Amino acid sequence: MKTRTTIKDVAEAAGVGVATVSRVLSGGSASQPTRERVLAVAAELDYRPSALGRNLRQRRTGGIGLLVPDITDSFHGRVADGVLACARAAGEPVILGATGDDAESEAELIGVLLEQGVERVIAVPSGAPEPWGPAIRAGMTVVFADRRVISRDNALSAVPAVLADERAGVRNAVEYLVGLGHRRIAYLGGVGQPQRAAAFRDTLTALGIAIDEELIVFGRGTRDSAYAAASGLFQHRPDLTGVIAGGNVLGEAAVLAARELDLRVPRDVSLIMFDDVPWAELCAPPLTVIAPPAQDIGYRAAELVLRTAGRRTRGVRLPTELIIRGSCGPRR
Repeated sequence: MKTRTTIKDVAEAAGVGVATVSRVLSGGSASQPTRERVLAVAAELDYRPSALGRNLRQRRTGGIGLLVPDITDSFHGRVADGVLACARAAGEPVILGATGDDAESEAELIGVLLEQGVERVIAVPSGAPEPWGPAIRAGMTVVFADRRVISRDNALSAVPAVLADERAGVRNAVEYLVGLGHRRIAYLGGVGQPQRAAAFRDTLTALGIAIDEELIVFGRGTRDSAYAAASGLFQHRPDLTGVIAGGNVLGEAAVLAARELDLRVPRDVSLIMFDDVPWAELCAPPLTVIAPPAQDIGYRAAELVLRTAGRRTRGVRLPTELIIRGSCGPRR
């Protein structure tokens, strides 16, 4: 029996990305040679997605697509748990995909969801606008969770998002460290978190503390990259006295790097982590954290995606909490 041609088969045969095929087949922008090549290959391979020859909306499969960067990450796992709880109550299945915070992987997964006729998707997006064009043009109902996609495209900018109040959370953390006497405070950031870094800078400025760009460093999404960023920060700036880590992978890296370099927390360096995870309380000392409501973010995102279809909906911003434990102390 002949296997059904997929969008990935068309992309490989045409020598383009999955996102390009999806864009061409949904009527989006592409150069004329690219458009002709993709359409010719699709015809040659007898590719028949729901968007060709029939209206995508007439082929409802139900269900919700859920795209997260890393299913092993505790925060994303709790977001997924919230989505699953809401979807289960509504009787909707969930199709889960991991993007690795990579725009190309994200585009490929969106293409697969479109091919399968999935009409609703919740995503912790990579931040790149390009993968989402085909989904928006095909009429897919999209809700972002934890992050937004910044774009000049009005349709993409209008996608509702369920977010934690990151700015308030980071502001509270910086003010807490400054209140303990710290002035040389570092920020260890990651991918897709521009609001957290901006809030760090803005709070220092508001408190009259000069911004030292050497104390603001970024790692990529992997644990190795996060550890390298944390270790380099501690070694290049031994004068720093406080660190705010922008996520649990970054916080884990900061704890490990401090231990390797014989830095005592909080005697030598005070540490605050964005996100509360079970191991944070098991550290010695337990970590002070900015706790976002991860499960609530997922649940509210699922509520939105289930009721949004065809209607403009405002996003939701949920409060964070600064949970003070034992990893911060007065500047010595």
